[in-house]
Amino acid sequence: MSDATADAQNEAGKVLAADGTPLKKSLRRALRTQKMRALLLIAPLLIFVVVTFIAPILDMLFRSVENQIVSETLPRTVVELREWDEETGNLPDQVAWEAAYKDIFYAAERKLHTRLGTRLNYEQTGISSLFRKSGRGLDDIGEVYQDQFKDLDKSWDKGEPWASMMGSDAFNDAMSNWKKGDPLPQFEARAGIAEVLPETAAAYDWFARFQLTEEEKSLHKEEPWTLVHWALYKDLKAGDVSGYTGPGAEMLAEADALVDTPDFETIAIQDAFVEFDEDWADVEVWRTIKTYSPPYTSGYFLNAVDMQKSPTGPEMRDEDERIYGLLFKRTLFMSLVITFSCILLAYPVAYLLSNLPMRTANLLMILVLLPFWTSLLVRTSAWKVMLQQQGVINDVLVWLGLVNDADRLVMINNQFGTIVAMTHILLPFMILPMYSVMSTIPPSYVRAAKSLGATNWTTFWRVYFPQSVPGIGAGSILVFILAIGYYITPEIVGGTTGTFISNRIAYHISSSLNWGLAAALGSILLVVVLVLYWLYDRIVGIDNVKLGG
Repeated sequence: MSDATADAQNEAGKVLAADGTPLKKSLRRALRTQKMRALLLIAPLLIFVVVTFIAPILDMLFRSVENQIVSETLPRTVVELREWDEETGNLPDQVAWEAAYKDIFYAAERKLHTRLGTRLNYEQTGISSLFRKSGRGLDDIGEVYQDQFKDLDKSWDKGEPWASMMGSDAFNDAMSNWKKGDPLPQFEARAGIAEVLPETAAAYDWFARFQLTEEEKSLHKEEPWTLVHWALYKDLKAGDVSGYTGPGAEMLAEADALVDTPDFETIAIQDAFVEFDEDWADVEVWRTIKTYSPPYTSGYFLNAVDMQKSPTGPEMRDEDERIYGLLFKRTLFMSLVITFSCILLAYPVAYLLSNLPMRTANLLMILVLLPFWTSLLVRTSAWKVMLQQQGVINDVLVWLGLVNDADRLVMINNQFGTIVAMTHILLPFMILPMYSVMSTIPPSYVRAAKSLGATNWTTFWRVYFPQSVPGIGAGSILVFILAIGYYITPEIVGGTTGTFISNRIAYHISSSLNWGLAAALGSILLVVVLVLYWLYDRIVGIDNVKLGG
């Protein structure tokens, strides 16, 4: 039998669709089309979840370890500090000081030095003001050299002679023909200038690119930074420029001769920095810069558990600086207390609603839902008025003679006030899941148990209560997760002893702007919630949690 005949027989044995396509292939195509249609239907919801839920969580996790601001703002200093042994107690060498001068000068021009100071200030108090002072005073170093070069030849203080010497002929021609409103030409260094004046070429390149791209100004009209004059001094002192014959060669030769004279005034970078702020002479400042120079750090997570990075590794903070461990314990404890308080108060209410006639139950349910129609801030403020020492509750207790006027109860700005206010606010979230489950329990079960001789208590405990447990579980999870992340109510009524870890997270986000630490605290809180959720699933079983039905 030939192959063609065999193929024809196999094809003839297949079940075909109406259009002649094999049925199996046609079904696969139809299923693929249905899947694509289903995917397109859920795509908006999927995108919404990714953008509003998954992406923020991933961003939070990234911010909790991201630390690139140090290495990006002080790139040369970071490289030099790698070879510095901070254990000796000696300050870094002169090369590191000069690298810091260049980095901070450039950062100050871009207004980034204060951000860096704020970041390092999280690790060592006082560094923020240190960088602010240094940013304002760095011009003083270069002005020592700028003034002497200018006294020698005023051209050193003008933009065009510098641009002619440091830039290529093509760039200078384009710069000369440039008119305001036209795109600025891209800076191109003169061939060979980097070999003659390496420090100056590098410093002028920073200046030129900054002026052209960020300031959008002509290099023929802008005098160079004082940093460029300092770099020129370094090159003239270290090298030989006698072989240079390009533009500005005569000026350069005169400056070279000036630098070699004994009357030429110089200033040590280290002395200048210490004059800005004596804290630069503190080894701890440089140790902090080196410790937090990697682009990623565990420092935020260590701070979140009352630890800190040190040259020898992680170590505990001083006793009086440990606050986050206490806040985490307090948050978990008070959230559990609030959850149990809600269970005790919500269970009888839900039981009553589920066993009343539907018309009456619906009317009473309005009272349960009424708090949702009132502002959270109003409800919390009302408790502050009621619980204060001159508030309604204390006045009633004094009027009844249960409390002396001089010994009024302190029920606000503490844990008690937070528990009372949050129990009231979260109570509806416990009642509704309980009610939805209890309303599905058939009354015939209770009647059957009683008809068999069971007492009211036995009927409730052995028959009714086990069927209501899924509602308790659903309400408990909902209330606990809401409570552990609350911060508005504890902020208003909690005082110093009733605040949660979420209040500290909100503080770091809105006030201290320490987003890395806030992200680390939020990540730890997320992990704690997931662990508790996992434990609940192992002990109770998440399948037993129901919202009714």
